[in-house]
Amino acid sequence: MVLGSRPVRVGIVGAGGRGRLHARHVSRAGGRVVAVAEPHPGRRDALADACEVPAGHRFDGWTDLAERADLVDVVVIATQDHEHADPVVAFAERGVHLICEKPIAPDEQEALRVAAAVQRAGVQFTICHPLRYAPYTRALVAALRDGRIGDLVSVQHLEPVGAWHFAHSYVRGAWRREDLASSLLLAKCSHDIDLLTHVVGDRPSRLASFGRLSHFRADKHPDGAAANCLDCGVEPTCPYSAPRLYRSCLGDPDWEHQLLGAVTDVPSAEALDDALRTGPYGRCVYLCDNDVVDHQVVALEFDSGITATHTVTAFSDAAPRQTRVFGTHGAVEGDGHTLRFHDFRAHPDRAVETLTPGDGRPPHQEGDEELVRSFLRAVAHDDPAANLTGLDETMTSHRIVWAAERARRSGETERLTWEPAGVGG
Repeated sequence: MVLGSRPVRVGIVGAGGRGRLHARHVSRAGGRVVAVAEPHPGRRDALADACEVPAGHRFDGWTDLAERADLVDVVVIATQDHEHADPVVAFAERGVHLICEKPIAPDEQEALRVAAAVQRAGVQFTICHPLRYAPYTRALVAALRDGRIGDLVSVQHLEPVGAWHFAHSYVRGAWRREDLASSLLLAKCSHDIDLLTHVVGDRPSRLASFGRLSHFRADKHPDGAAANCLDCGVEPTCPYSAPRLYRSCLGDPDWEHQLLGAVTDVPSAEALDDALRTGPYGRCVYLCDNDVVDHQVVALEFDSGITATHTVTAFSDAAPRQTRVFGTHGAVEGDGHTLRFHDFRAHPDRAVETLTPGDGRPPHQEGDEELVRSFLRAVAHDDPAANLTGLDETMTSHRIVWAAERARRSGETERLTWEPAGVGG
């Protein structure tokens, strides 16, 4: 992606899994990673080496890169949830365009501070809500807008996190506690909420939510289980065995990158066992310090009368999101790969037509790549329309999530009011 006579220059802040992923997408989109900011020297140099970043453009932290903002056109913020707001504000004030991992900030006041800084600076901003960008989603939304199933009545959406994924990220990992990151709904599902508003084409007027931490608690600790999986007699039959999960990644470059990289920087059996013994990822899932919910439901109502539900659960196989949309003339079911359209007017033949958009990858993966490509295009051509998940969409999804969390804790229905445009309301 060319800006003037050169590729769009991108800095990566945070060289963990998401930072590495976005760096690859930048290269595939024709941009160029020219700077990396990361306090962990091994991760910083590994990413910088892969992107051929010179030694002078490798920084210990984002503040150092912010002092050299002249090096970059775009910065990707891929730090932990509570470390998004300050760098976004700093880079926006220096005129740098921003790709920010979700969430924009864990709490509403911090998010409003970020939004004000971005608006004041006039830079382009996108949150990583990739589902809008996937060919699968584009095909679904186009069919709905064309009236393929008549008038929209209701939507049912499921995020099956997967038992191993939940144990890795939300029990043992960095997103296990709200004070360290954010709520499960914000950390994992803000882009699912964004998808629902995109599918419906509106913002909800009221909602309710229910959910709790039901299973990954000390009172569920099996008799005879140990505090660490390596010492545990129950481990061979435990669904959440850390040795079974992480040893299965050894020798597979994709899984060593996507999963094992969070546990150990050295993908060997010896280094893995040492990490499980001394680090957080070998802990018994019933004796961790986690507090995020392990299942939750959000029910939404729109002024039009359309209703929607979102369910997130730890207790599933890891699978693509599943969406069912119900209309007056038909319905459509999506499993993350294929859309199955049912036409009520074809009764009694029960005609079903299938459509498989995209290249076979889950929508999240395809959407991640297209989000980066679209944003670099928006910057290169000064075309904000290419950015489908800008500040307004970000604040909409986040405000819904914050309202859902209030509803979950209070047991009360939350009402939402919206301004015609912008981030207020």
